[in-house]
Amino acid sequence: MALDPYIILGVPRSANEAEIKKAFRAKAKTLHPDQHPGDKAKEEEFKRLSGAFEILGDAEKRAKFDRGEIDGDGNPKGFAGGHPGGGTRWESGAGPFGAQGDPFEDILSGMFGSSARRRNPGPQKGRDVRYRVEISFEDAVTGARRRMAMADGSALDVNIPAGITSGQTLRLKSQGQASPSGGAPGDALLEVDVAPSAVWTRDGKDLRMTLSVDLRTAVLGGTVEVRTPSGPVSLKVPAGTNTGAQLRLKGKGVQITPPGDLYVRIEIVLSDPRDEGLKKWAEGR
Repeated sequence: MALDPYIILGVPRSANEAEIKKAFRAKAKTLHPDQHPGDKAKEEEFKRLSGAFEILGDAEKRAKFDRGEIDGDGNPKGFAGGHPGGGTRWESGAGPFGAQGDPFEDILSGMFGSSARRRNPGPQKGRDVRYRVEISFEDAVTGARRRMAMADGSALDVNIPAGITSGQTLRLKSQGQASPSGGAPGDALLEVDVAPSAVWTRDGKDLRMTLSVDLRTAVLGGTVEVRTPSGPVSLKVPAGTNTGAQLRLKGKGVQITPPGDLYVRIEIVLSDPRDEGLKKWAEGR
């Protein structure tokens, strides 16, 4: 005997369309075969749930059931599971769900992905391809567009976002393998490895570096040129600056929004350790 679809879905006969869909979604999440691989009991339960929603999710079939014209399996009353010619009887239209198509396909596809569309898969997307690429420290800080040669000999134009770190993956849409069935191409997935820098180190969105300054500039003050990932800039060194002092170049760190800063640690060096004037000054003469 066919079961009552209202009982299977757990909704009252007065339930509206939104309430029926909500009840189906809640139960489908826990009963879907992808959640219970190999569990035949759960699979049968899910089939009953799908059958119930096939009827109550279709306004015309629901009305026929409410009028007693069809049973809980969707069969006309009096034919007990089939029509006189054998097999299952469907409403008009192509396939078991009529002209409107599968009433719960869209709901399941949003919850479980392609597995919910196995009955009508259509053209399949091509396979994704994976590459491992190395980018410069500067490109990772400032962002860039580069043409990169892949391991298989292909070349791809890549937009490198500022702030990317080693281990992150860039997805290039439709740059993977072609579909064997006329669907969309797959994607190219680029796992990034950022090359270290001999000049800067990264601290979150900030950068740090050490800058050598001669004794005269440290004592008297002055302007020095500092190398940044986006090009050289001028830095004012205050008079009396000592080794270990940190000066900040605002906005010269990682170029995200808002950008980080570049912290410059001063290290005093002697321009000419053998300078006689410096030696006399040190000796107090």
